[in-house]
Amino acid sequence: AGLIDRAGIHLRTDPAGIGTPVVLTDAHGEVALYGLPYLEPALVRERLGAVKPGHEAVLAAAMDRVRADLAARPAGTRSVVLAHAFVAGGAPSDSERDITVGGVAAVPTAVFDGVDYVALGHLHGAQTLTPRVRYSGSPLAYSFSEVDHRKTMWLIDLGADGEVAAAERVDCPVPRPLARLRGRLDDLLADPAHDPHQESWIEATLTDAVRPHDPMARLTERFPHTLHLVFEPERADTDSLASYAQRLRGRSDQQIAEDFVSHVRVGGGLDAAERNVLYGAFDDVRVDAAVTEREGGR
Repeated sequence: AGLIDRAGIHLRTDPAGIGTPVVLTDAHGEVALYGLPYLEPALVRERLGAVKPGHEAVLAAAMDRVRADLAARPAGTRSVVLAHAFVAGGAPSDSERDITVGGVAAVPTAVFDGVDYVALGHLHGAQTLTPRVRYSGSPLAYSFSEVDHRKTMWLIDLGADGEVAAAERVDCPVPRPLARLRGRLDDLLADPAHDPHQESWIEATLTDAVRPHDPMARLTERFPHTLHLVFEPERADTDSLASYAQRLRGRSDQQIAEDFVSHVRVGGGLDAAERNVLYGAFDDVRVDAAVTEREGGR
């Protein structure tokens, strides 16, 4: 970080540096930019002095440090916070890793009150939560759930008083688009409507009643960049015969575990105490994985 800082690329990965901004200057004066890395509550709560566990309390403690530093700077200093967080109102995709703590992932936008602009990262789709709080999204797609995303970045102009004078979405280059195709294999191979997707990354869902012979090889003859093959045979009663993957799609680990408990109890779900124990177990596993990952990178 110290070496690359000299080239004008600023990395902020240590929670201890949250209150130390990168200061830039333009015609209207100074702009203090504060970088907030992803803050795993169980790992940084004590370091930041958060009064409660959870993402909201940890981010609130981090923002207290930001506001304290900003208050000590000359009047009129504008401020920008860059934060890795799941903020309420954002729409997730299948690509982001789970940052749920105790079943709660999102934090309110009010956590970031007191600064002029908040540039968010974590969610992969560009979106505006308020005129001063936005996700740019990822510059590339990381799963087929992002097939309809327009990959962009935000170009923001801050006025002399810190107001958002202009906000423009600038398109990122898309070296190869995504496409989701669905149908019987012979139809996918013959339908001219799919010609525009021959150079796309492909997720193909085959609906043949009987699994075709060597489908991937046949698909890649027409669509050489096929990455993902799904089988969903057409059936009269899709609900009763839905695949295991279909039943789990879009559900969190906690929801899947709760459903399992309800199943083995013949409809009896978890009470509040049991749900807290289950959430705590998932949090412990995720924290252990985060610690292992961090220590393995040293």
